[in-house]
Amino acid sequence: MVGWEHGWFGGWMWLWPILGLAIVALVVWLMVSGAAKGGSGQGRDAESILKERYARGEIDEEEYNRRLAGLRR
Repeated sequence: MVGWEHGWFGGWMWLWPILGLAIVALVVWLMVSGAAKGGSGQGRDAESILKERYARGEIDEEEYNRRLAGLRR
């Protein structure tokens, strides 16, 4: 019987930690890239969200203009 140090695992054991780190890095990258795209906002910018809120009547014209000016600074 061949021992662990002489068998298949002995030559390839170094691969498992690298594979594990690659999987962790991939998961982190996917999470970060998803957040950078706006997540559930689907990439909408702040001005378009503000326009939608104004159109739905959630904010009045005065608040719309004030917030729009703040965004454009």
